[in-house]
Amino acid sequence: MQSYTEENYLKIIYHLSEISNPVQTNAIAERIQTKAASVTDMLKKLSEKELVDYVKYQGVTLTEKGRLTAINIVRKHRLWEVFLVEKLSFKWDEVHEVAEELEHINSALLIERLDAFLDFPKVDPHGDPIPDKNGNFADLAFIKLNKLKVGEKGTITGVSEHSSPFLKHLEKLGLTLGKKIEIVAITDFDGSVELLVDNNKQSISREVAKHILISK
Repeated sequence: MQSYTEENYLKIIYHLSEISNPVQTNAIAERIQTKAASVTDMLKKLSEKELVDYVKYQGVTLTEKGRLTAINIVRKHRLWEVFLVEKLSFKWDEVHEVAEELEHINSALLIERLDAFLDFPKVDPHGDPIPDKNGNFADLAFIKLNKLKVGEKGTITGVSEHSSPFLKHLEKLGLTLGKKIEIVAITDFDGSVELLVDNNKQSISREVAKHILISK
C-alpha cells in the first residue's frame, strides 16, 4: 500500500507523462513546489516498490504496476468530483481540493458502489474521462475551441484548465458543459473569438478559447 505522498507522486507523474515521457525530475519538483533533491529521494522509493523506472539524469517512467495505480487514483478523484457536483451541489470550481482528499480512501468496494450509484459516468464535471475499473478510458473526440472556424458549431464537453479562477470566469460567461456554441467571428489581430451561446453573443480571448474543448 502506498502513502498519500507516494500516491500523489504517481498521479503527477502520470499526468506529466501525457505531455512528455520520460518525466523530468525538475518538472515534478515544479508541480509539487518542492526541491529536486526531495523528488529524487521519492523516486528512489517508488523505484524500490517497482512503481517507476528511474534513471538519474534521464527521468522517470511509470511501470505497468505504477501506471495502473495512478489510473486508479485518477478514477477515484474524478468519481468523487461527479458525486460532489451531482449529489452535494458543489460547483465545478469547488471540487478539486475535496476530491484530492477523498481519492486516498482505500476501498475498492466503496468505489465500485460509488460508480454504480452515479450510473457509471464517463466524464467528470470538467469533461475529463473517467477510467473504468479495468483502467480503460472512453474514447472521447474533441477539438479545442480556438481551432474552430467561423460558422462552425459544437458543444462544450470539457476544459483543459482546471483552476478555480478560470472555471469561475467560464461560469460567469455562461460557457459551461453541455452549452452549444457557434463561432461568429475571429479577430485576426489577437485571435479573440466571438461566439453565439444561448442566442447571445459572447467574446473570449484566444487564451480562454484554447482551454475549452468542443465536440462536433
